[in-house]
Amino acid sequence: MPLVEIPTICRYCGGIVRLVPASMVYGAASAKRLKLEKEMFYQCQNCNARVGCHKGTTRPLGNLANEVLRLKRMETHQVYDAFWKRSGMTRTQAYKWLAEQMNLTEDRAHIGSFEMDQCQMVIELCKKNSEEAA
Repeated sequence: MPLVEIPTICRYCGGIVRLVPASMVYGAASAKRLKLEKEMFYQCQNCNARVGCHKGTTRPLGNLANEVLRLKRMETHQVYDAFWKRSGMTRTQAYKWLAEQMNLTEDRAHIGSFEMDQCQMVIELCKKNSEEAA
């Protein structure tokens, strides 16, 4: 399990971070449509940096991210998830592989905690390994 701290102060602007329901992030109708009505987020009340929580918990999925980093993490997950599924790995095997490739411990190898450069490294690793397998 990744070692993620519960955010209280925003790492971007120093604002106060609060635990809020998905309806406060997306609006009630969108949260319902996305089936997130019961889910929680840590959100900066000043700059809107945020991180979601593991389903049904208040345990953060990673660390606070601004919009640019959230988009990069989503892109990274799309590439990475497609890569490990195509490769025939299980999710557990895939994260073990990722930890080895990035020289991280398994508890640190989670896209939800990665910065921009680490996300780009994952994308490049996946592309390189896909090309080698082809």
